[in-house]
Amino acid sequence: MPAELDRLVAEIRACRICVEQPLARPLPHEPRPVVVASTSARVLIAGQAPGTKVHASGMPFDDRSGDRLRDWLGVTREQFYNARNFAIVPMGFCFPGQDAKGGDLPPRRECAPAWRQRLIDLMPQVDLVLAIGLYAQSWHLGAARKASLNETVRDWRAIHDAPTMPRVIPLPHPSWRNTGWLKQNPWFEMELLPVLKSEIGHRIS
Repeated sequence: MPAELDRLVAEIRACRICVEQPLARPLPHEPRPVVVASTSARVLIAGQAPGTKVHASGMPFDDRSGDRLRDWLGVTREQFYNARNFAIVPMGFCFPGQDAKGGDLPPRRECAPAWRQRLIDLMPQVDLVLAIGLYAQSWHLGAARKASLNETVRDWRAIHDAPTMPRVIPLPHPSWRNTGWLKQNPWFEMELLPVLKSEIGHRIS
């Protein structure tokens, strides 16, 4: 299994589907897939896609959003980047580019169908998925996802307690653009985050 996972990650890091076989406009820059796979991590962080800073560094959540996410999880930077603790598999492995207003585009549509299930299948030890944002929630929750991200995150307790494995906790994106949402929804920090930190605490070293 470790060798098979290593081979698949090497394939992913060499991927050029969105340039050579795009479903729409090709990726507007050279691909740089960012993914952390693990044969031991019990927690899978399923985000959206790398941003500009992560594209530059090659390290997932190596930005202010990552700082907030680590605070939500109650972990240090060292714990976060230890592959024994966390597998980090975004819905799109490459920075998708930006729209006319400077916002990040959605994850590329080629990525998840080509790689995601194969990668997940090689990490059967994962028993908790943090589904960050609409795209990850759609993929990991399917019909259990509500009509909006806000409704899905509000339903986090029923989703987490569902008799399925791995368990899933839906989260908003930790972007600083969501500070207003966090202020309008104080239950998130008061109710969800203590449970999240507890779930993480007994799964990492």
